[in-house]
Amino acid sequence: MTVTTDAGRKETNASPWAPAILSYGFRPFFFLAALWAGLAMIAWIGQLSGVLTLPIMLDPVSWHAKAFLFGYLSAVLAGFLLTAVPNWTGGAPLKGWPLLGLVLLWLAGRVTDLYTADLPAVVVACVDVSFPLILGAVILREVIAGRNWRNLVVLVLLGLHTLALLLVHLETAGGGYPAQGLGMRLGLATVIGMICLIGGRIIPSFTGNWLLKMGVDARPASPMQRLDKFVLAISLPALGIWVAAPDHIAAAVALTIFAMGHLLRLARWQGHRTAAEPLLAVLHLAYAMVPCGAVLMAISKIPHAPLDTAAAQHLWMAGAIGMMTLAVMIRATLGHTGRRLVAGPGAKMILLAVLVASVTRIVAGIGVGSAGWLYHLSAAAWCTAFFGYALVYGAALFSARRAAVQA
Repeated sequence: MTVTTDAGRKETNASPWAPAILSYGFRPFFFLAALWAGLAMIAWIGQLSGVLTLPIMLDPVSWHAKAFLFGYLSAVLAGFLLTAVPNWTGGAPLKGWPLLGLVLLWLAGRVTDLYTADLPAVVVACVDVSFPLILGAVILREVIAGRNWRNLVVLVLLGLHTLALLLVHLETAGGGYPAQGLGMRLGLATVIGMICLIGGRIIPSFTGNWLLKMGVDARPASPMQRLDKFVLAISLPALGIWVAAPDHIAAAVALTIFAMGHLLRLARWQGHRTAAEPLLAVLHLAYAMVPCGAVLMAISKIPHAPLDTAAAQHLWMAGAIGMMTLAVMIRATLGHTGRRLVAGPGAKMILLAVLVASVTRIVAGIGVGSAGWLYHLSAAAWCTAFFGYALVYGAALFSARRAAVQA
């Protein structure tokens, strides 16, 4: 059976040797990413409370950061790229046994994350880094075959993210504190760069399509105009300065300029008109957390600032990244499984939970009074959001695609 995707090309449903869960990259990777995000949070809280002791080399904070930034996000990136790139290039998606092999390699990386103290550091690093390397090779093959050269920049960012992961392993082997190390900052900066690049394409496009459907005359600025290219151009050195010298005054200035550019960019996308559709409005909100997070990080460098740097960074990590990835995961799941692109009760609950998780984590970092209950609330909301995604959309991910419906 074949069905027409939103991109207008034919998609073949699962065959007997390729069950539905292995018919498209987003299916296994989004499901496993959501489970890992929740389980890793529980494991981290268990470590902090002394209830759980893991045989790991990293300190709990660094393990927590790595589990999200390189464990969860590597699965989300794989699911997104293995789904989007075939649409960009017109090629066939990776499925069946090759997709299963990639999934098992990602799972191997998560297992080694839990036993780093019992395994040789070289083995742990090789297993962990091999996943994004092979993913990159698969994506590069598709880009070359489809001559889709403009998307090579996404591959460059993936390469930098892989380099960041390698740096984290080197910092761990050297006995450092990777949570505040070069590798984590580079990894975070590359993902923020992906949000700026890919979000800048899809958010105005989705918004324009929805406004047209609603009969609203206003339209967002078209993607990738001169202003967009200029803002992206200054974003590279701004993020680079922060990665290289996060405590220098130049980093605070660079982040402020970065924030101003992206706020101006966002203001042109008609986000204030999307409140009636949460699946769309949340994309604008998540993107807004990119410049807002940059401002908070600049403020956190001021002596006697009201919040710490870790709290400021969480507006990027839990807010911009957590909310953006969940919103994209929900949209992709609905669209690619033949369901209507509207936010049902489950989607609203998921998106509200991740918003609560990010906001309460920031407020806890202000340090007013006892923040212990806010940390617990943030963790509980986080688990609710990601386990909620697996629960609400798990059946769709494991089932064959429905016939196309009107969104």
